[in-house]
Amino acid sequence: MAALDLIGERKIGALYNLVLNEMNNANGEKVKEKAAKTLKLVATSSNLSELFTMLENDNIEHKSDIQAAVNNILAIETTEKQLETIKKQMGKSEKPFVHFSSLANTNSKEALQILTEAYKTNPKYAFEALTEMNIFEAIYPLLDIVRNNDNKNEITKGVDALIRLISKSTQTGAVKANYLQEIFPFTTDLKQKRSILSNLGNTDAFQSLLFVEKHLDDKNLNQVACQSGMRIALNNPQFSGEITTRILEKISKTMNHSDAEYHRQSIRKFLSENPTSGGLLPLFNGEDLTGWKGLVKNPIARSKMTKDELEKEQIKADEAAQKSWVAKDGVLLFTGKGDNLCTVKQYGDFEMIVDWKLLPGPEPDAGIYLRGSPQVQIWDTARVNVGAQVGSGGLYNNKIHTSIPTKVADQKVGEWNSFHIKMVGDRVTVFLNGELVTDNVILENYWDRNQPIFSTEQIELQAHGSKVEYRNIYLKEIERPEPFALSNQEIKEGFKILFDGTNMHEWTGNITDHVIEDGNIVYYPSKQKSQTKNLFTKEEYGDFIFRFEFQLTPGANNGLGIRTPQEGDPAYVGMELQILDDDAPIYNNLEDYQYHGSVYGIIPAKRGALKPVGEWNYQEVIAKGDNIKITLNGTVIVDGNIKNATKNGNLDKKEHPGLFNKKGYIGFLGHGSVVKFRNIRIKNLDKTK
Repeated sequence: MAALDLIGERKIGALYNLVLNEMNNANGEKVKEKAAKTLKLVATSSNLSELFTMLENDNIEHKSDIQAAVNNILAIETTEKQLETIKKQMGKSEKPFVHFSSLANTNSKEALQILTEAYKTNPKYAFEALTEMNIFEAIYPLLDIVRNNDNKNEITKGVDALIRLISKSTQTGAVKANYLQEIFPFTTDLKQKRSILSNLGNTDAFQSLLFVEKHLDDKNLNQVACQSGMRIALNNPQFSGEITTRILEKISKTMNHSDAEYHRQSIRKFLSENPTSGGLLPLFNGEDLTGWKGLVKNPIARSKMTKDELEKEQIKADEAAQKSWVAKDGVLLFTGKGDNLCTVKQYGDFEMIVDWKLLPGPEPDAGIYLRGSPQVQIWDTARVNVGAQVGSGGLYNNKIHTSIPTKVADQKVGEWNSFHIKMVGDRVTVFLNGELVTDNVILENYWDRNQPIFSTEQIELQAHGSKVEYRNIYLKEIERPEPFALSNQEIKEGFKILFDGTNMHEWTGNITDHVIEDGNIVYYPSKQKSQTKNLFTKEEYGDFIFRFEFQLTPGANNGLGIRTPQEGDPAYVGMELQILDDDAPIYNNLEDYQYHGSVYGIIPAKRGALKPVGEWNYQEVIAKGDNIKITLNGTVIVDGNIKNATKNGNLDKKEHPGLFNKKGYIGFLGHGSVVKFRNIRIKNLDKTK
């Protein structure tokens, strides 16, 4: 025994035959077992043929140790070489199935394909090999086997393998959550059920929290359900609200282990620090179509219908929806025939989660309409003829802004996927299966591209002629200020809103770093040096009255470009009106023409009218011919003529070739500081308009 230890420790390949002889002929089972375990440490490629032959011998003992020796030898080769060697041996063997385990050990997609196909003719050995694989894709054939099996032993072994594959994979929590829920109904003992519930607690998925809640009343499972539910809720305060509070309160009452009181204290603290109402609330009750209605045309067409016309059409649409959409056991199924299903309520800004599954069939396709507009795309990535290989989650009908997702994150057709969608203003962010696929992209108005996306509208589940299922449809409304509206006087005077807090339809340029938050445009400087920093109006203006509000951060530096092209530095190719926290210590040595409100390099502004950092300032700019007048918080800080100001040369001694442009774009000029803008409107004084 000691000699075998030494041989194995030093991996003395020259003593392979001695070890093999001990394994087959030694006196005493312990010595034989020790030799068998040592075999893998001394076997080399020169022994591979003999070991293959031994595996094919039905009467040979210690097959698992022989297999381990084969795997060790093959492991030093590339995957391609391993597959070549194994397939060659299988091709000349009368028992190719005995080498399935070697195939599985390569953990390659080719091996998976071979084994999946082999299951049809040799299910016993193929199944055993599939349960040994360590690549995530092995869950697909294993799931099929478990779903279509009545052999309890195979189901048990299959579920064990699935739990191992899912829990140890590098997939996102959202993906793990869906598959763990999927295999739960096939569990055959409490150990498996507890393992799944425990693993769900590590997914940080809201859907997992909902799932474990179902088992808080099961005396055999409630304690592990308590631990998992508490872990998800306390680690994810973004889930706070009515549902999370309900679950945590039930967990607090149900826990009965030794640390229960300590955990109750943690729950009480969490609930005291986070919202206990609102939050993610169900749009689908899992039982019927309450809260949903059939589709009547599109938002623009509906707005032109009389009340009576709309009511009559809605009755017809609701009757059709009851036939096309079926609610059962927590799942909402579109049968493949009919039209979109719509929320009765209209929504503005929101976060939404929804699980979806495309069912196998001709041309699987679906989508989620946001505010009545198409759509967050759902489709089968195998449909390369229509470009579906880019993956789901993109804003399919966009023409100007990004329409395709940043990556493919879909699971295969027939399996569950999860969306987390956030819509604020006209911007949409989509996570598919925990992967960011659409990043704060403007959703265009498909029904009229000359209009911005609707401020509020219904959410729709798209009907596209193929079967699709939905579950776990939850939504949290995000509060936002009322959209800015012109005063009656401004309406009479002919002002136009350029930004009302809900969309950036009137703007172009850097719309990536200028985002909408709480009804404001907020500029967050980008690290992408190649990207323009400036946000411009889509239209050009010559003479105008421009009104807006802005809020500075400490040391903030920005600018208002007027009559400027979109290319080049607006301070020179056009005209820049300084926006600056000029009381900040870093600006102690500014020139007079650099202070806030100054026509940069040309006309100095009067100081002292800026409000303290963090407060909102109101500014009006009147540009009429060569005259520029700027009023800040009721104080006129500039009232000058650029021709007169430059008759003896520019104050900054620099060329300003665009200073006398007759017209151009208006823009906010990012200079590396966070600045907010709101309530932006303009009156065009150009007689040619």
